[in-house]
Amino acid sequence: MKSVFARLASDFLSTIVFLVVYLTTDNVVLATGIAIAGAIGQVIYARIKGAELGYMTWASLALVIVLGTATLLTHDPRFVLAKPAIGHVAIGAIMLKRGWLLRYLPPVVTETIPDYVTYAGYSWAALMFVLAAGTVAVAATGDMALWAFYVSVVLVGAKIIAFAIQYVVFRLAITSRLRAAAARA
Repeated sequence: MKSVFARLASDFLSTIVFLVVYLTTDNVVLATGIAIAGAIGQVIYARIKGAELGYMTWASLALVIVLGTATLLTHDPRFVLAKPAIGHVAIGAIMLKRGWLLRYLPPVVTETIPDYVTYAGYSWAALMFVLAAGTVAVAATGDMALWAFYVSVVLVGAKIIAFAIQYVVFRLAITSRLRAAAARA
């Protein structure tokens, strides 16, 4: 689990850097420039260390450079603010693959309620698309305080709530099916 969070932090490091620098300086141009430099530095450091860089790292770097440059040229932060939405759409598209969630769950879940797992996987994809649409809507306002709140509280909170709901539903479904199987035996 720790490696999953480390990977996510690495993939979204430029967004995190942008957010921290902007919140401390209130300067979009400076935050964008540092986020671009940080993303490039992150890739250079990984290459020096001999780390294999995945698709998300390269895609994130390209988005930071393209959207960051658009922000710097136009002085319009909405370009860089839309980056998390693009990531959520990409992740949502991956989550549309049937059964993607199976490899992340313990055997008791995959053996007892595989049908629930399929629906949960599609629900996660839908959540990613909704969060992406919300990110674009918030970015379009250009309100940096609202965007910072949305990215740091709403995006994270929605995923935590979805995980908690999934846990409770899976737990209840497994308990119910195991009890029914025991009663039949």
